[in-house]
Amino acid sequence: MHIHGTEVRQRVLTLLRDGAQNADLARQFNIPIGTIGYWKHRDRAERGECPGRRPSPCPRCDGVLNSPAYAYLLGLYLGDGHIIQNRAMRSPSLSITCDESHPGLMDACEDAMRSVLPGNSVCRVRRKGCRELKVYSMHLWCLFPQHGPGKKHERTIALEAWQQAIVDAHPWEFIRGLIHSDGCRITNWTTRMVGGERKRYEYPRYFFTNVSDDIRRLYTDTLDKLGIEWTHCTRKGHAYNISVARKASVALMDVHVGPKY
Repeated sequence: MHIHGTEVRQRVLTLLRDGAQNADLARQFNIPIGTIGYWKHRDRAERGECPGRRPSPCPRCDGVLNSPAYAYLLGLYLGDGHIIQNRAMRSPSLSITCDESHPGLMDACEDAMRSVLPGNSVCRVRRKGCRELKVYSMHLWCLFPQHGPGKKHERTIALEAWQQAIVDAHPWEFIRGLIHSDGCRITNWTTRMVGGERKRYEYPRYFFTNVSDDIRRLYTDTLDKLGIEWTHCTRKGHAYNISVARKASVALMDVHVGPKY
C-alpha cells in the first residue's frame, strides 16, 4: 500500500480545483484513480460542495400530493402495508403485499405509488404466492404518520386532520384501498321453503376483516358517510368482520369498488 504525503495530496487537490481530470492526475502522480476520487469528494464535502442529487419535494409539505391516489394508497397501507428502515438503505421503504392471483390490484397499487411519489421508483419483489410492491422515500414518515413500532392492532391508529380531509373528499378511493387489502366480494347462499319446496338463493356480499378496532372504525365511519348499511359479523367471539349485504348497498359498492381482479 502506498502512503501519499500531505504535500502530494494538496498539489492534487489544487489541480482538481482548477479543473484537472481524475484520470490524468492518477497517471501523473501514479496514484489509484479511486484515491483521487475520494480526495476530491472529501475536499468538496468540507467546502460544502459535495455532489449529490437534490432531495425530492415532499408531496404533502410542498402541496403537490395526488389526493385520490393517496386516499387509495392509505387504505392499502392500513390493511396490508408496512414501513421499514433497512440499515443498508438510507431511505425507508413502504411495502404493500398483493396476492399473485390479483394482477390488476398490483397494477393499481403501483399506479398509486407512482402518483403519490412520482420521483421515486417502484419495484415488485417476488414472495411465495404474492408480490411485495416497494417504494423508497425519505418522505414516508410524513405521508404515513400512523407508522410506529409493533403491530397496527397493538397501537392507536388515528388519522390526522389533513388525512381525514382527504378521506372525506375521496371516500370511495379510501374504501377501495381497504377492500383491496383486507376485504373481498363473495357470493353467499341460503335456502328457503317456497311452496313446500326448498330453493337455493345466492347473493353477493362484501367483507372487510381487520383485527384493529381503530382501522375497522375508520372503515365503518366512512361507510356511514356514504350511506352504506353494514353489520358486524362475529366469528369465534371476535367481531373482526364487517359485512355489507343489503342489496342497495352492495350495488353501490359494485359501482365504486367491485371484486378484486
